[in-house]
Amino acid sequence: MERAAQHGPSAWQEPTPGTHTCLGPPSPNIGPRPKSDRADLELHHAVEDRPTAHHPYLVRVHSFHCQRAILLLHFLRAPMSLASMPWTLVCGTLGMLLLWHAARLLDRLWWHPRRLERALRAQGLRGTSYRFLIGDVNDYERRNKEARSRSIPLRCHDIAPHVAPLLHDIVREHGKVCISWYGPYLKVTISDPDLTKEVMSNKFGHFEKLQFPALSRLLAGGLATYEGEKWVMHRRILNPAFQLEKLKLMLPAFSTCCEELVSKWVQSLGSDGTCEVDVCPELQRLTGDVISRTAFGSNYLEGTRIFQLQSEQAERLLARIKKIVIPGYLSLPTKNNRRMKAINNEIESILLSLIGKRMQAMQEGENTKDDLLGLMLESNMRDIDENGQSITGMTIKEIVEECKLFYFAGTETTSILLTWTMIVLSMHPEWQDRAREEVLGLFGKNKLVYEGFSQLKTVTMILYEVLRLYPPAVAFIRKTYKEMDIGGITYPAGVLIELPVLLIHHDPDIWGDDVHEFKPERFADGISKASKNPGAFLPFGWGPRICIGQQFALLEAKMALCMILQHFEFGLAQSYTHAVDNRKLLHPMHGAQIKLRAI
Repeated sequence: MERAAQHGPSAWQEPTPGTHTCLGPPSPNIGPRPKSDRADLELHHAVEDRPTAHHPYLVRVHSFHCQRAILLLHFLRAPMSLASMPWTLVCGTLGMLLLWHAARLLDRLWWHPRRLERALRAQGLRGTSYRFLIGDVNDYERRNKEARSRSIPLRCHDIAPHVAPLLHDIVREHGKVCISWYGPYLKVTISDPDLTKEVMSNKFGHFEKLQFPALSRLLAGGLATYEGEKWVMHRRILNPAFQLEKLKLMLPAFSTCCEELVSKWVQSLGSDGTCEVDVCPELQRLTGDVISRTAFGSNYLEGTRIFQLQSEQAERLLARIKKIVIPGYLSLPTKNNRRMKAINNEIESILLSLIGKRMQAMQEGENTKDDLLGLMLESNMRDIDENGQSITGMTIKEIVEECKLFYFAGTETTSILLTWTMIVLSMHPEWQDRAREEVLGLFGKNKLVYEGFSQLKTVTMILYEVLRLYPPAVAFIRKTYKEMDIGGITYPAGVLIELPVLLIHHDPDIWGDDVHEFKPERFADGISKASKNPGAFLPFGWGPRICIGQQFALLEAKMALCMILQHFEFGLAQSYTHAVDNRKLLHPMHGAQIKLRAI
């Protein structure tokens, strides 16, 4: 108080309640304060509005320290917000992303499968119930393992319970259109041949093939994997190479390969005129040689190297089939993955060299139209539309993929057909004798000629019946591209549609009570009259995507079987065990040991 008296009344004034003392010049009025500043100001007023009338000096001192505190608070807060704000945003963003992905994953693995299941069950479909993530996979593996541990009695052709035991039981319990689960993916099995034809005859791409890009790159892509306009273009270019008049040009190559096989077996005969041979790898090499000669002509040895590499590639992929479905697995730098990539690079390098040489020869005017590669390149270079306008053909990369597909599809399917034919004819020697009688009656022991193949009625019936009982591909898989109606049932987009060829071929309602018996005579009046449903025979598929090489495969099989029948009688060796393996295509599980006897 004394100090106030010394300086006079102007030195000190009682502050007006609700005001504060500023330490510097007044701040300009720049509009409403930010929220943080308003909060500081309210705090300041709350402190200064305390009852201090009896201590005016303390009011000023208190105001001075409050201002310092507020300035210090702003000073400390500024660097903290710069340092902490980015981490807050990053953590918050990451948290939101993780929640979003978790929600999507949960929907994909639980809610979406359950929605599909409810929608189809509401329409009357039955089947197994969904189990989170695994579906029926564990049951499939357990039942398949049990089935593979058991052999089948000789002369028994009821193989469906051994090849697909769980699916066989599901269809028997829930009907010919039923639900099962491949992991979190809903699968509807349709074993009604009319509905099967409806799916396979669709021309609008509403039922897609399943795509495995990484697997296709390493093994074979091409026509079998394409959809839409790209498939139409490739099919149009490839069709001329598989017409019958073109296939006639390949008969000398067929004959040469079969003669080499027969000669090899003759040299293996013992002093008693017999020998035992596992015909499974022998016939696979035969069909590989046929593809090498018919695809590449004079470059046969290079083609043989491709066959050897693709055989190794298929074995490596088969051995790791469970891991391949893991996203990104084939990109890992494992020893096996590096080897598979090296194999693929070598195959493509050989093919690029062959294609380059052939294109150069064609440009120089050489005749190269007597093999598949020449026919394909010719068709590709001269492809025109109905208006006479040039159409862009296949790229070199696409031609390489088609060549890889020739090997994989052409060697496996035909060799499997021939292998099972020799096994079944060994079980049923009466039909082997009838077939041999027909062959010798038409050709004797002379060279086979094309004109005689159309008269091979018994041989043709035998091949068809073997394809019915032992189809190389036991099922076809499609996926609905959009909501589709099949047989009065509405299927949402994304549903897997399984068309079980094996179950249809072994259905007594279609083929009669003798469905599991080997009776080639059922095809005596052709395929359409062999069963109660003319569309129930599906070894090569159906509709616009029916196998383009079916005539090639049947002609090759007839040539090989006729030449074997000309030179040998054959029966099952004692070491043969009747069992089937479907991990790649429908192979004999333990090989095909056959005892040959020269005639």
